[in-house]
Amino acid sequence: MSFSVLMSVYYKERPEYLRLALDSVINQTTPPQEIVLVKDGKLSMTLDETINEYNDRYPGLFTLVSLDKNMGLGIALREGIKVCRYDIIARMDSDDIARSDRFRKQLDVFNENNNIDIVGSSIIEFEDNVNNILAIKKVPINDNEIKKFAKQRNPFNHMTVMYRKKAILKAGNYEPMMLNEDYYLWVKMILNGSKMHNINDNLVYARTGNDMFKRRGGLNYVKYDIVLQRKFLEMGFVNIFVFIKNVLIRSFVRMIPNSLRGYIYINWLRKVN
Repeated sequence: MSFSVLMSVYYKERPEYLRLALDSVINQTTPPQEIVLVKDGKLSMTLDETINEYNDRYPGLFTLVSLDKNMGLGIALREGIKVCRYDIIARMDSDDIARSDRFRKQLDVFNENNNIDIVGSSIIEFEDNVNNILAIKKVPINDNEIKKFAKQRNPFNHMTVMYRKKAILKAGNYEPMMLNEDYYLWVKMILNGSKMHNINDNLVYARTGNDMFKRRGGLNYVKYDIVLQRKFLEMGFVNIFVFIKNVLIRSFVRMIPNSLRGYIYINWLRKVN
């Protein structure tokens, strides 16, 4: 089964991380037929050189999309989806590392289930190198569990998903939703009748860190959460009681001291109850 890989890069990315990410995609046991790389605005000279190097090394593999200015992940992926040649598309972040059998395992699910529209997995979160593991972020597995879980939290690890292009477009594609572009898309897919699955395995090493967990706080994050939850309420995905509960819990986590927030992320929010 032929498929594309979709990635977005912006100027703050580190070239050495991009190399590791690209190598992990190219050296899969089942490699992609296309890598769509969206340059979200002007990049550093080193990033451009890295991308050009890989494009020259693997002729015909890369499709490069250049945006005139930095538009954010939602717009970048929206534009990238449009040019993917294949209906099956795998998302990959430019600083993470895919396990070598990731794509094979996900393609197996699509081959065995024609009605499945999106397949994700759990992730291993690491700092600096893959041996320095901070947490394992589990996700619900079957369609019913995913859709129930989605009313409270994001049911997919975005960097792990593989999906059908036609299902993404049918749901309206990615749209701007600050820090929540993926979660918003999954809910639109749920309301559109998409069938979903997560593999109970850690198929991606996701680069993170204690500082990142701690930084996920403040009034701006509260505002982003409220905007998303209000949208879910307007769409009829959650009722007023779930809306209030979600906003209160999220606001509490965003506003507590940074050190406590980091502890909560690693010890509580990395588990599926």
